[in-house]
Amino acid sequence: MRELLLFSLALLLGDVLFAQESRARDPGHWGLPDGALARLGKGSLGRGDRSVAYSPDGTRLAVATSVGIWLYDSATGAEAALLAGHTARVSTVSFSPDGRTLASGSENGRIRLWDVASGEEKALLEGHSSEVRSVAFSPDGQTLASGSGRRDRTVRLWDVATGQEMATLQGHTEGFYSVAFSPDGMTLASGSDGASVRWDGSIGWDDVIQLWDVATGQELATLQGHTDGVYSVAFSPDGQSLASGSRDGTIRLWNAATGQEKAVLESYWVISVVYSPDGQSLASGSRDGTIRLWNAATGQEEAVLEGHIEDEVLRGVLSVSFSPDGRALASGHEDETVRLWSVATGQEKASLRGHQDHTAIASVVLSPDGRTLASGGWSRIRLWDVATGEEKADLQGHYQWVYSVSFSPDGQTLASGGWDGAIRLWNVATGQEEALLVGHANRVTSVVFSPDGRSLASGSRDRTIRLWNVATGQAKAVLQGHTVSSVSYSPDGQTLASGSRGDDTIRLWSVATGQMKAVLQGHTVSSVSYSPDGQTLASGAQHDWEVWLWDVAAGQVRAVLEGHADWVNSVAFSPDGQTLASGSQDRTVRLWDVATGQEKAVFRGHTHWVTSVSFSPDGRTLASGSRDETILLWDMAPYITPMTAVESSAPSLPVQTSLLANYPNPFNSRTHLAYHLAVPGPVRLELYNAWGQRVRTLVDRFQAAGEYEVAWDARDGQGAAVSSGVYVTRLHHPGGMQTRRLLHLK
Repeated sequence: MRELLLFSLALLLGDVLFAQESRARDPGHWGLPDGALARLGKGSLGRGDRSVAYSPDGTRLAVATSVGIWLYDSATGAEAALLAGHTARVSTVSFSPDGRTLASGSENGRIRLWDVASGEEKALLEGHSSEVRSVAFSPDGQTLASGSGRRDRTVRLWDVATGQEMATLQGHTEGFYSVAFSPDGMTLASGSDGASVRWDGSIGWDDVIQLWDVATGQELATLQGHTDGVYSVAFSPDGQSLASGSRDGTIRLWNAATGQEKAVLESYWVISVVYSPDGQSLASGSRDGTIRLWNAATGQEEAVLEGHIEDEVLRGVLSVSFSPDGRALASGHEDETVRLWSVATGQEKASLRGHQDHTAIASVVLSPDGRTLASGGWSRIRLWDVATGEEKADLQGHYQWVYSVSFSPDGQTLASGGWDGAIRLWNVATGQEEALLVGHANRVTSVVFSPDGRSLASGSRDRTIRLWNVATGQAKAVLQGHTVSSVSYSPDGQTLASGSRGDDTIRLWSVATGQMKAVLQGHTVSSVSYSPDGQTLASGAQHDWEVWLWDVAAGQVRAVLEGHADWVNSVAFSPDGQTLASGSQDRTVRLWDVATGQEKAVFRGHTHWVTSVSFSPDGRTLASGSRDETILLWDMAPYITPMTAVESSAPSLPVQTSLLANYPNPFNSRTHLAYHLAVPGPVRLELYNAWGQRVRTLVDRFQAAGEYEVAWDARDGQGAAVSSGVYVTRLHHPGGMQTRRLLHLK
């Protein structure tokens, strides 16, 4: 009885601590894939119909993004949850009428149903062959409608209870942008996305709205009038009217019963329309960044809500949604924000920031001290605080893509190269541009500092490599030969390797003379990287999807690493040279044992191409950047121990062996176990449940004296998630045994 009471008190205390931890938890730690420590960036907004949606009770706002579905507290604007599981950008979301289920459609044609209370996935609906742009629940919540893109061109009806497809509605000649049920659930409206260039080069046109009989799947009517695609359709609450918004700059109101056009409201490139709950107002979102409120009865414009930016590149207000009481309106825009508005005053109430678009990551690199991460993307460079996940600076100056970023060895300067052919040097502390290096006649694909920091090498599509004097900004040499995709200095700074996708070669250059020393041939090279000892060169390929390890002295391939299912965009050695990381367009990061060529791990979590990978100086963290607009930080502790990692933070050996407290504790999905060894010897770190049963062995090998850390993902030895409760970690070491208690709470 006493033990049960103590256990209950421990759980109660754990609940309190975990609740406090959850409130303070950085959103960058929500919805993380296995093996990840943090996420930098929240992902960009979905581009389908209804990318933002209020829950029926008005307490939550769902936002479709490139990394999943964010749920916000609609009253405070605080992040409430991230539903992660899609493997592509989420385009559209919709709550069931009772608010218990959320449906989401993604760019790879999959639909997922989520339990809103638990955040767990309930069902996966597969059938569409292209992007699902719109999902909508029937009024009784029993049926889900989905509309898909140009390759699929179907509307599908699904049984929500079973997840089975009930019907496929075909009739549009182009893809769908929007589907909507009538209030009685008997009719479904679908709008098409207009003109497109088909696979055979012909032009397809479909600017109509179709009305379907839900029970029979038969087409009831075709509404014609728009001239450039129908982006959004919405029924009025009484079911008598249908509103449609188009790229032709009009909103059209239709008699839902007869299909006759009732009114045409002039606007600008309308992307989203929605009726207020009382049916008296209509809201529309446009390409010009404005939201307009209309009198539904008269068609008169009543208000213009301004705050989003207008930009030629951005596609404007992607989605608008009324709160259930009609007092608030939410809008999602590609300017990185979701905004909440007061309908009565037209004033902005809150802005939910962080959903950055056109910021796909092309390059990432960690600073020499491991505290700052730089990422290059569309026309800008961002500096991130690795410890907090917060953005520290936004460096703007390049035009279009920034393909490569590189820290100087002292960490004080950042170099960047991109589409505009320019190389810029930035002061990391101030964020100010210090120099502009001009000379390339085409895009700069790669920049890297020499080991002594005095020189900078840049590779370009103009078929040259340029060596620059960092102090003066002057070009020291121009090496000509092939179209360059990647450059890498040897550790001694005497040789430069350049990889090409143009002539399928790697060329080795003498830095002192500028002469070519060797040509390595074999595959289409997208990335090259020297090992820390300079004896091995790794290359990632496009067409054969392989990673090759070269013996530099012999100029021969010594290993071919196979496993990726698409182009390999980036390769990087760990600081100790024993592990190689590769990032691919198959959306995975893979770790390889350099000595054996065996695959050590596969990290899955990005929803778009992995474009760049970079190790921290101590080897304990790996950063991966992706076209999904986010960076993931991966835990290397299970793969690289301090015995083999660079121990920049441990100037002396521990004076005594000790098992430290895990952190966090209590924990939910992951905790870290650290220990110090004063003497070398065999070590075993095990986990036991409250009944004394061994759950998992985390470490079982000989280790040198030093400081160690390993992560536990709350799974047993077979990979199954463990239940909530008290666990014991036991450290067997040369001097004896030590134990500590852990509290796991789901």
